[in-house]
Amino acid sequence: MADELVEREVASEQAFVDRVYRQLEVAGEAAQELAKEGHSRGRVGHEGGLVERDAMVFQAAKRIAQLDAAHEGLVFGRLDMEATVDPQPRYVGRIGLRDDDRDSLLIDWRAPAAAVFYQATAAEPQSVIRRRVLRSASRKVIGVEDELLDAEALATAEAAGRALPIVGEGALMAQLSRARDRSMHSIVATIQAEQDKAIRAPSRGVVSISGGPGTGKTVVALHRAAFLLYNERQRYERGGVLVVGPSGVFMRYIERVLPSLGETAVALRSLGEVVNDVRATRHDEPAVADIKGSARMAEVMRRVSRQQAPSAPSEFRVFFRDDRLVLDRGRLGQVRRQLMSQGLRNKQLPRVSHALLDALWRQVRGERGREYGREKFNEDMLSNQDFLDFAIDWWPPLDAPTVLCWLRDPEFLSRVSEGLLNAEEQRLLAKSWSALDPTRAISHQISIEDVPLLDELRYALGDLPQKADDARDDPMHLIEGGVNIQELMTASEREYAPSGRAWAPPTSSIDDDLYAHVLIDEAQDLTPMQWRMVGRRGRTASWTIVGDPAQSSWPAPAEAAQARSAALERKVIHEFHLSTNYRNSSEIYAHAAAYAQRVGLNADLPDAVRRTGEEPKEIVLGPGADTSDLEAATRAAVLDVAGAVSGTVGIVVPVARRSEVNAWLASWPELADDAAGARAAVDSSVAPSGEDRVVVLTGLDTKGLEFDAIVVVRPQEIEDESATGRATLYVVLTRATQLLTTIS
Repeated sequence: MADELVEREVASEQAFVDRVYRQLEVAGEAAQELAKEGHSRGRVGHEGGLVERDAMVFQAAKRIAQLDAAHEGLVFGRLDMEATVDPQPRYVGRIGLRDDDRDSLLIDWRAPAAAVFYQATAAEPQSVIRRRVLRSASRKVIGVEDELLDAEALATAEAAGRALPIVGEGALMAQLSRARDRSMHSIVATIQAEQDKAIRAPSRGVVSISGGPGTGKTVVALHRAAFLLYNERQRYERGGVLVVGPSGVFMRYIERVLPSLGETAVALRSLGEVVNDVRATRHDEPAVADIKGSARMAEVMRRVSRQQAPSAPSEFRVFFRDDRLVLDRGRLGQVRRQLMSQGLRNKQLPRVSHALLDALWRQVRGERGREYGREKFNEDMLSNQDFLDFAIDWWPPLDAPTVLCWLRDPEFLSRVSEGLLNAEEQRLLAKSWSALDPTRAISHQISIEDVPLLDELRYALGDLPQKADDARDDPMHLIEGGVNIQELMTASEREYAPSGRAWAPPTSSIDDDLYAHVLIDEAQDLTPMQWRMVGRRGRTASWTIVGDPAQSSWPAPAEAAQARSAALERKVIHEFHLSTNYRNSSEIYAHAAAYAQRVGLNADLPDAVRRTGEEPKEIVLGPGADTSDLEAATRAAVLDVAGAVSGTVGIVVPVARRSEVNAWLASWPELADDAAGARAAVDSSVAPSGEDRVVVLTGLDTKGLEFDAIVVVRPQEIEDESATGRATLYVVLTRATQLLTTIS
């Protein structure tokens, strides 16, 4: 009888879902027609028609993208209310849809009318009798899960002849038991009340979401971004939403969430990609990373930006009428200080010639020169090729990558970091930058920790001013305020420019970096320099910040807290704390929590709500074990967990062992299909593909991820890798949802 009841309920919901998909197809056809009409407006022959065309085509394309993204799990929720409130069921989905009569068919999960789906509880049912979650595979309903919120109201409804059967084990527990694949999924069907409060918090200021592992911080933050876009679309689409995560692996993991919620107007950037036109994928070793992340580097970069180019000439001599004019170190120093006092270096390019000509004219003493006059003096100097060559070599246009390359010189680095960095820190930095080559693309050479330094230099140097079109062929443009970028190239820049290409200024300006909303995940890991980088992009933005201090990989939290405070610029902060661990089984989290307490981490310990009966396994090899024993034990452990779970398996290793363990995995025939992409990941800078079921990762790579099963190889080595190795190992131990094995 129970099976028949479930089949009947599923069939009933399937009929409604089929209706919704038919309406979705109608909406898609309407959007296509709108696009066609928009294109036809462009043929009317006047500017108004072109404007209408662009607006209509844009809106149509946006709606088509939204409809395309909504297909998977389009309908996921149903509310049955008390008859006095609404006798008809309310269905909740990824987007809103109306029927042919313009009546609501499906409520968008972000709409105020859908809030009760997440906020109603048995203690406060808010007129909801039954909350139902529909589980679907593509367009097919495969199950329903009910929660009874008001037993008295149910009895009243049944007495009135309204049947509301209760089926299933509960939507949340069903969601928790699903196998993980390589993408994060939205939780719109199972959002809990404490999570919903954070999602629907006020849009102004800062929403700070804290909580221990597995509490859903990341996915709640992403749903908040979708909620903001829904409620204030014009503001956030026009200004843009920036989502920043710890790594490229993590960003690929979450990239499906927002599109699945109907949102595509979001920039997803890892910390190595925040700066436009730059993409770094590797980390420096911890000792170097700690130096580059320190707030002291802001002053080092400021000093660097004010230095003369290493190849710049130090003197200029010219004979004018009866006078020998000289720009020596002293006079040039005065001119440089005068220019730097007026603003950013590149902003002074139009003033360089004026300043140099002023310094030369002040030396004209002879009667013939004075009678000649300043205007003709300027004309003579600007037609003097020696002067032009000197001017453009003495104050060249500079971009951040060029200036960063200056730091490969240990003497230069020592000079600009005096009093800020000690000799050992200077040595480590010089070594890390020794291979910088200005002839190669900077993204291929730098680390993730270098990206904020590039950004610091870019803001310290300023954007290059663009030459007006009408000044392009005017030899007086240097005096009139324009800048000929080609003429201002230094000889070294011409030499380093790629063959057949002239030097070109960056394609984006500092003003392009501002966003309307900034979302930071794993915020506890941001260094002071990364906070400065992200803060520049959120100066006028609202923020969502997600983190757990106990999981921090940055060794100086007070310094980072100060940088975070500066980045937020006294914005109002709304605090939300999540207290329930939905990811880990209680057995796994008890093991991780015991470790955190044993090593002295001040960890936020949430309540794990799910039991599996599977205790974590600890494999300890004997004192005489060698590499072959370690491989055999790892292989056996991976085969064991891979056979027990249907989802993903993570093999977490110390950084120094990643290539070695990847080679093992590629040689195991039993896992040949599961590890097909792992062979390409032997270089630690290459992330595994989204199709690999079994992957090898370092401790830091696991940030924000989750797997059905985790095998941790040599946990002690992970702990010993850095000053924050204990926090990293704690993170690793909380990544598994079902099975955890450690091999020591």
